[in-house]
Amino acid sequence: MASFKEIKERITSIRATRKITSAMTMISSSKLTKSQAALADVQPYMTAVERIMRRAMAAGEVDTEFTKRRRMKRVAVVAFSSDGSLVGGFNSNVTRELRAAVDRYIGQKVERIDIYSIGRKVHDAVVKWRCPEIEDSAYLPSKIDYGTAAELAMQLAERFVKKDLDSVLLIYHHLRSPGSQVVTHDILLPITLAPQKEETKMHDHIFEPSHPEILLTVVHRYLKFRLYTALLDSTASEHAARMIAMQSATDNADKLVEELTVYYNKSRQQAITNELMDIVGGKAHDHV
Repeated sequence: MASFKEIKERITSIRATRKITSAMTMISSSKLTKSQAALADVQPYMTAVERIMRRAMAAGEVDTEFTKRRRMKRVAVVAFSSDGSLVGGFNSNVTRELRAAVDRYIGQKVERIDIYSIGRKVHDAVVKWRCPEIEDSAYLPSKIDYGTAAELAMQLAERFVKKDLDSVLLIYHHLRSPGSQVVTHDILLPITLAPQKEETKMHDHIFEPSHPEILLTVVHRYLKFRLYTALLDSTASEHAARMIAMQSATDNADKLVEELTVYYNKSRQQAITNELMDIVGGKAHDHV
């Protein structure tokens, strides 16, 4: 049985850990609020860009490489994870879904798979796989800005137009609520937006400078913000996952401290009782 000193030292250690996890919970909660606000600010713009692109596509027969489907020989997967730990199953979920996607592509006889890892954790997992079908594995830190995300989107778009890529898949966490994050698969390229009914008859528009130029500009803007929105969604999900993990750790610490305190008090009471019994028994023996 552990001594009273050891139990007290363990209680003190757990309380110190609890202070850390409690502080991390509050920090993650604050970052989550900011991330949700950033995501909410981008969503209206993303919706408007998508609506304009739908209308531009519906306004006339314009040949654009970004909507063409081809037999998949070369594909790219952009997977979003975190750079750090203490996020529960956040990183393992993305890694598992990425591996499943790679296995599906291998089953479809894809010749080459390029992995773009946004976050250190998923990149480390890809390196350990040593999969021969993965020809290239690029890494970017999870804390990137819009400019970096836009550059990556344009790099992927350029490769797609040059037929160096036949498909681009995004794997990231979608934040349903602070308590629920779901791994999502989105096809970034080719673009598959079906025109809505009210937009199919819009053929009387005059485009200046020209319909193809405007459509190309809008498509580029759409791809940039589609990738950036996925990044913001993943970042918000990461903070939510860390907040939940740290709150759970704090609750477990409280429970463990309570159990150890009860055990300490019972053991101490038992020791006092035993000492009293020894004293009483010793005095009784002296009288005899």
